[in-house]
Formats: sequence, C-alpha cells, structure tokens
Amino acid sequence: MTDLLHQLHEQLRRPSPALPGRGDTAARWQRLAAIAAQNTVLGRLYEAHADAVAITSDLQHPDLVSAGQLWGVWAAEPPSPVLTATRGDAGWTLSGNKPWCSGASLCSHALLTATVTQEPQAEDDGGNYDTGAAQKMFFAVDLSSPGVAPVPDTWHAVGMAASDSGWVSFDQVPAQALGTHSDYLDRAGFWHGGIGVAACWYGAARAIAEPLLLRATGPTAAPILRAHAGAAGAALTAGWALLRGAARTIDADPQNLPLAKAEAFAVRTYIDRMAAEVIDRTGRALGPGPLASDPAHAQRVADLSVYIRQSHAETDEAALPAIIAEHGLSWDHLIGDAHGTW
Repeated sequence: MTDLLHQLHEQLRRPSPALPGRGDTAARWQRLAAIAAQNTVLGRLYEAHADAVAITSDLQHPDLVSAGQLWGVWAAEPPSPVLTATRGDAGWTLSGNKPWCSGASLCSHALLTATVTQEPQAEDDGGNYDTGAAQKMFFAVDLSSPGVAPVPDTWHAVGMAASDSGWVSFDQVPAQALGTHSDYLDRAGFWHGGIGVAACWYGAARAIAEPLLLRATGPTAAPILRAHAGAAGAALTAGWALLRGAARTIDADPQNLPLAKAEAFAVRTYIDRMAAEVIDRTGRALGPGPLASDPAHAQRVADLSVYIRQSHAETDEAALPAIIAEHGLSWDHLIGDAHGTW
C-alpha cells in the first residue's frame, strides 16, 4: 500500500492531464491508459482524482482540488446502504455508510452523492439548489474530518483488492454541497469521465497482452500463438482507434450531451468485450504459466476482470440504440455514413 501511495503521489506531482473537451482529450486518455498499464489499481485511483478535477471545474468550483490531495469519486447508489445528508444551522452533514469507495483509506477528500433527509433551505453554501424532485445531492467532503471511518471487511474480491474499495462510514461529517445529483449526472463531462475509465481498461488490457504480443514476434512462435496474438492485437488496435475517434468527437463538440452519452456507451461496451477477449486469448495462448509464476501478470488479470464489471454488459449494449432513438441521433454519428459522407 505504501508503494502504491508513493506511485500515486509521483503521478500527482506531474502536470495534470488536459480537461476533456479542451482540444487534447486523446492525450488525456493516453495518459490514463499508460498509468493503468503500469498498475491497474494505480490507474483506477488516478483516474478518479483526474475526474474529480474535471467535475469540480464543470460545477463551478475549479479551485476545490488542491496540490497534495488525493480525491475519490464515490457516487455508487445501490438500494442499500444509504448515506444521508441533513441540513442544519451549521450547514450540511453526512451520516450512514457509502459503499464501493475506491481509496477508502487512501483518499484525503471525496466527491460523493447522498440522499437528502429533509427539504433544504433555498440558500446553500452560496448556491441555490432545487432538490425537491431530486432527493439526492452531490457533496465534497474532507475525509480527515471526525466521524469518517473505512468499514473493515467490506471488499472480498482478490481483483482490485489494493484499491481499498470497501464501505466508508460517516457520522455527522460536515460536507460542502456542490449541486444536486442531476447537476452531477446531466453533464457531457459525466460521459467524458466514463470514457476515461474505459481508457484505463484499455491500458490494463494492453499490459496483459504484452507477453503474448512479444512471444508472437519471435522466430519460433507457433502458428496458434500467433493467431491469438494477431486477434488480440487487432482488438487492441480497434480499441485505441475508438478512443481516439471519441476524443476527436468530444473536442469538436464538448457540450453535446446526447452525443457524449452515445459515444461513452459505444466505447465502453466495446472495450469491455475487448478486455475480456485479451484476457481469454492471452491465457489460452500462454497457458497457466504466467498466471501461476508471474505475480504482476496474475494480479493484472484479476484486477481487470473485476474492473471491467463497472460496465453493465448487455444492459449497456441495449441502452445504445435506445439513446440514439431518444435523442434523435443517427447511427451515422457513431459508425459513419454508408452513403459516402464520412
């Protein structure tokens, strides 16, 4: 854990990647992919911090994230447990448990969602938030505050174990309201961030494929090994081309929410399947050797197998045509115009 924190802070001391939609989105995603290729958990935690910088900029709090801090984004909303937010005379406080908090004992600060227990006053920390219909709000919290405690034994997977992604308990912890849950969700930037996660999946898959790709170019490589390597290499090539194409689309029209959403579903569903194929082909081609004798490779496979389950699989694939229909888009926006006007 100490080594992971050291690597994280090494990355945080470097200049931050460009914000998405500012003309250099491909470089942002390449940076995320490279970090995840180095270490999948490192990429996952760094991506969340970089996303926090982008989110706070979108929500008009661009100076909230400071040097030396490590931010998480904890916005999972399963039916239970429930984290609640209450407005009192001194401001907002959070109580309850928040699940699936990556960096639970590593992060210094977090952005998170919480369910409002009462109708807030109109004025809130300098902003007006209409939460009557939303029921949830979006907060920033200093995790060094009294009342914050990671909950032991709430993450049981071998994959992503080092990400420390268990529950966090809050007991009347002060929080700064940044907006409603809808303010967080209904942004093109929300979907830009989702593609950033896919860039991390891509980087981790690229690292998993590395021993296969290297052996396949050797003079004694068996034809079946080369076949698996060729298929994995082609899948990775398509994945990176998809990320670069989405980056160009976002840079050209950064506030187009429907298109950003469609791009995110298309990219994420493909790279989810691509990563699974790379894991499968690498294992089938190389056998159990790397999984049994190379701890870094074995951990990458375990980590990525869990990480890509942030995708909702066929549910997300079914959502893509629904998004196109709902927003009046055309498939041409994603897959090109078959009539020659690409």
